Amino acid sequence: MDFIVGGMAGVAAGFFSNPFDVVKTRMQLQGELRARGQHAVHYKNIPHAMYTIVKHDGVAALQKGLVPALWFQLVVNGVRLGIYQHADDFGLLRDEKGNTLFVNSLFFGSISGMCGAFFGSPLQLVKTQLMSYSSEKIAVGTQHAHSGLTYAMRKIYRKNGLGGLWRGAHGMMIRNSIGSASQIAAYAVCKEWMDDNNMFQQSKYLSAFVASNIGAVVKTIALTPMDVIMTRLYNQSVDAEGRGQLYSGIVDCARKITKTEGLLAFYKGMGPSYLRQAPHTVLLLVFWDMLKDVQKSWERKTQA
Repeated sequence: MDFIVGGMAGVAAGFFSNPFDVVKTRMQLQGELRARGQHAVHYKNIPHAMYTIVKHDGVAALQKGLVPALWFQLVVNGVRLGIYQHADDFGLLRDEKGNTLFVNSLFFGSISGMCGAFFGSPLQLVKTQLMSYSSEKIAVGTQHAHSGLTYAMRKIYRKNGLGGLWRGAHGMMIRNSIGSASQIAAYAVCKEWMDDNNMFQQSKYLSAFVASNIGAVVKTIALTPMDVIMTRLYNQSVDAEGRGQLYSGIVDCARKITKTEGLLAFYKGMGPSYLRQAPHTVLLLVFWDMLKDVQKSWERKTQA
């Protein structure tokens, strides 16, 4: 049940944050392996990016990749929040007074995020390629022209086999490990501190709302460099053997970005990344708290 609750919270949050994910993906691919000033700038900032996408591809383009994005949220958050909640249920996250142990929370947040990423990696691969596809006038990165989730998975499987669907999974596991650990640990510790000090107690979920915003800031700062790398790795074209034609792996991608675009390129798309992470994290963690309350209420009724 913990896995279902976590997955449902992720799906609810994913619907609202998806447009910012589209913008983030486009901005991270813009100017790929080009020095500043040597490439067209189709997406200047978040409002301009949204306007440009709507102008050339229509309003529906802001929800590109929504189907794999929601499946990704269901799988990844179902696994990671489920594992994290089980660790809490087994008494692995708190001391004898019931206070959250930061190191333990960080560790299990990292492990649960890594596990979720492994199972969700094929969906993230397809989602990235669907989000990057656009009209020729504003195209950035490799254009894969998938018509949908099922088509994309069949196409990748036929070309590169089962391993092709898990291309870049190791990098995704590192990315989600960093993001999950920073998000969950920051949220848990901040919420507990506010509750213990009677801060933001006007509403049952107000402290969860504030703590999740803090979690979003921490996660965005920690996650963005690896997120840029993973967007590039997932979106690049591959040869018949499934080898990337631009980057051979995480280290090669990081080296080429640093050499051609500079260190600041690792924070491309940080604005839309935060605007995606903020509502997503808030909705995810608040929904998670609410659904856990519903779950506990249902369990009490069934036991009565």
